[in-house]
Amino acid sequence: MSAPAGGDAPRVSILLPCRDAAAYLPDTIASIQAQSFQNFEIIAVDDGSEDETPAILRDWADEDPRVHVITQKAKGIVAALQRAVKASKGAILVRMDADDVAYSNRISKQVEMLDANPDIGACGTLVRYFPRQEVQGGAQRYEAWINTLIEHDDIVRDIFVECPIAHPTLAIRREVLDKVGGYRDEEWPEDYDLVFRLWRAGIRMAKVPEILLRWRERPDRSSRIHERYSEDAFRRCKVHYLKASVLNGHDGVVVWGAGPVGKAFALELQSQDIKVRAFVELDPRKIGQTIHDAPVIAPDDVGTYSGALVVAAVGQPNGRDEIRRVLTEQGWEEGTSFVAVA
Repeated sequence: MSAPAGGDAPRVSILLPCRDAAAYLPDTIASIQAQSFQNFEIIAVDDGSEDETPAILRDWADEDPRVHVITQKAKGIVAALQRAVKASKGAILVRMDADDVAYSNRISKQVEMLDANPDIGACGTLVRYFPRQEVQGGAQRYEAWINTLIEHDDIVRDIFVECPIAHPTLAIRREVLDKVGGYRDEEWPEDYDLVFRLWRAGIRMAKVPEILLRWRERPDRSSRIHERYSEDAFRRCKVHYLKASVLNGHDGVVVWGAGPVGKAFALELQSQDIKVRAFVELDPRKIGQTIHDAPVIAPDDVGTYSGALVVAAVGQPNGRDEIRRVLTEQGWEEGTSFVAVA
């Protein structure tokens, strides 16, 4: 994956996997062409498109020698990204999806951030979903949440809640991607898996605190329909990395929240052989019951399980913040003795 020797390599390589994107690709191309930073190449991988995507990419490459088109049978986004990385030459790798629109200063702002902060290995930007009429409540809440996570500490604090960096905004140093093993084909989202591995490797992450990408929302996008991006797959990913990191040295898990989020998370914990010691609930009608073979206790009794890791498993940010407040006041340390999940 290392860049070849030579002084004429572009500074940035834009990794652009494409499949059946003809309806949106012209807008994406126009936004790349309009970038104020121009020292880049584009590695466009056509992943088995059956529409006019290949023709659009060929025409673009004919007009711009910086565009390199790779064609493969439909193998999926991970295989496309792996091929793009292997073919690229830039020291900074920038992700872009074939249906999104970058602001004209997107790449320049991210290169500036990485140049000014050598301790940061990867950075994203804030996002805005479009078209707005397609943006429903869940997407609105996710957009609002992800745009609050800017500094490294904010990103890692909420890393088990949801993927904290929008993948189409990622700019990453080549040596950093090499260090963590590149893109991997797992049974869960490749972008989330990468962010977890960056965190586990001690790589600092941040975001340019500006909206620099218009992130297309549409019901047929892969992240809405592919099994790899299902809620179950996200939970598998979270629990896998929880088990490999913060959970070490703890005697099982106490799940704070016995609603749908907490119950689903507990089942995944148990499926990965992690003992659920108890559930914490505010509702007095639930206290004293048993859920998934674990007792339901009141918040005041959580200290009984001081050797366990507490996971704040509720869906709403204000609920997580309240649990954080209570646990912190009781002497629990976030990131060490408790984490927020969703």
